[in-house]
Amino acid sequence: MNSTIIISFFTEADKAALIKFDKDWSAVNASGDRAKISAIYADEFTAFPAMTGKNAAVEAAVTTAANNRANPQPAATVVADHYMINCSSTTATVTHRNVVTPAGGGDPAYSRSVHFLEKRGGRWVAVSNAGGPLNDADMLRYMELDWINSIRAGNPDWMERNLASDFTEINFMTGEVLNKRRMIDSFKSDKTVFDVMEVSELNIRVDGNTGIVIGKGYARGKGGDGKPFEFTLRFTDTYVKRDGRWLAWASQATQIPASGPTASR
Repeated sequence: MNSTIIISFFTEADKAALIKFDKDWSAVNASGDRAKISAIYADEFTAFPAMTGKNAAVEAAVTTAANNRANPQPAATVVADHYMINCSSTTATVTHRNVVTPAGGGDPAYSRSVHFLEKRGGRWVAVSNAGGPLNDADMLRYMELDWINSIRAGNPDWMERNLASDFTEINFMTGEVLNKRRMIDSFKSDKTVFDVMEVSELNIRVDGNTGIVIGKGYARGKGGDGKPFEFTLRFTDTYVKRDGRWLAWASQATQIPASGPTASR
């Protein structure tokens, strides 16, 4: 599963254009080019929660870019991911997560942006914008998506960083209990190739420094032996917050029989 979640869209070209619009928006703001920045916004643009208009948004971007050029400093790395897009031929809502990693490293900060766009004269413009930090339930939702992406990509780095040192997993096929090291080592040696891996129906509960995510997973691909597979399962992932960071603490899943009433995706 990639980092873009498409809820609905008019065409594939519109989808690609909206993601490009969002990334170009960030690049134009960083450039400080007043004319290009101004072209991004509709005349009636309003940003929430500050209720600022187009002129204020343009001035803020131009001033920030000028200050950055005059006083160059190591810059934080900002990545927009997990796009959620809902659009018609003339209107669109684009939601994504922002991951801001401080210059020189350190724990990233997370937030979410929501952009409301309209297509006018054949091009997209921003009519409104909102955003803010993620709450605990949001953090866990995105962690589930990141976890799935790491498995889909065959990349253990996310697990190394985000599984608690005392993490345990119950293998849904064998019932074996694996600790963090054995789970990651097993993952590294696994030759499974996933064509599709996705999660849905996430139910998230948070109580203090503990969180539980119950969801439905679907996977299709080929095992290490080259044989195709397809399965659906229900899973429970438990998280714990330590030193201000959420970490995956335990995971268990139960496969849903293919003939069961909830086996369909």
